[in-house]
Amino acid sequence: MRVLVTGAAGFIAHHVSARLLARGAAVIGVDNLDPAGDVALKQARLARLRALPGAEAFTFRHQDVTDGPSLRALFEQTRPEAVVHLAARVGVRAPAGAAQAYVDANVSGFLQVLEQSSAAGVRHLVYASSSSVYGAGSAPPFQEGAAADHPLSVYAATKRADELLAHAYSHLHGLPVSGLRFFTVYGPWGRPDMAPLRFLRALREGTELPLHGDGRMQRDFTYVEDVAEAVLRVLDRPPQGAPACRVLNVGRGEPVSMRAFLAVLERLMGARARVRSTPVQPGEMDATWADPSALERETGFRPRVSVEEGLARLVTWFQEQSGP
Repeated sequence: MRVLVTGAAGFIAHHVSARLLARGAAVIGVDNLDPAGDVALKQARLARLRALPGAEAFTFRHQDVTDGPSLRALFEQTRPEAVVHLAARVGVRAPAGAAQAYVDANVSGFLQVLEQSSAAGVRHLVYASSSSVYGAGSAPPFQEGAAADHPLSVYAATKRADELLAHAYSHLHGLPVSGLRFFTVYGPWGRPDMAPLRFLRALREGTELPLHGDGRMQRDFTYVEDVAEAVLRVLDRPPQGAPACRVLNVGRGEPVSMRAFLAVLERLMGARARVRSTPVQPGEMDATWADPSALERETGFRPRVSVEEGLARLVTWFQEQSGP
């Protein structure tokens, strides 16, 4: 099967692409290598994909999904049978003046992917949504049927807009489409700006670690390989009905406080963090955790890697990358 994966140099998409290659799929990776992120890390992820068994079935295109004509040409040239859309401007704490960049990448970019996927008649489009869509007024554990109409960040609002666009395109064009609401994904090759790697660097270097809200916030930490497995399971099972459209939570369903998460890392690293409590940041939710029963019902799978096991794997990778 030919699968087009957008954001292929990104954290989750890199793992999804590796899993697709391992099972013999032809992967067309697309990424604009946005300098707003760590470009060297993105290049390292691509280099890893090119070195994997089955890498001869991996092709990479350096282009932006917001460019409609070039994306149309790519679909016409490669004729993907399925699409995994993971390209996005990420992060709930958008810097001042960045709202337009979020809307361009996350809404306009997704619109182009919907347009071309519909025109090409792909058999299934799977795209990344976010747990942040639940916003204010939703009571955890979050269920997909919640209203999700009070986002707390521009990022969350763009992801909710994607879900609404997906429903419209599925209704109008019969496009089978699945949105995955990811819950706090972590693991090897992760983003340096996210808590796990920030915590690890601070523990390794003995530097002060700002901890928002005194570490009381709770998150449903989900290991990246579990997330990649969920993506593939969903990809293999297009939604039925009219419209053929759904959203599914991808999380373990077990909230962990940031303090408890840090305590596991302290034990694994054999170091104590120099913590400085700071106020909760605008756009942050107090607690997020999933009800993953719909994912399990649809695919027979739910994320299972515990925080202790996942962090042990992350620490091993981090130490290998960091050196003595």
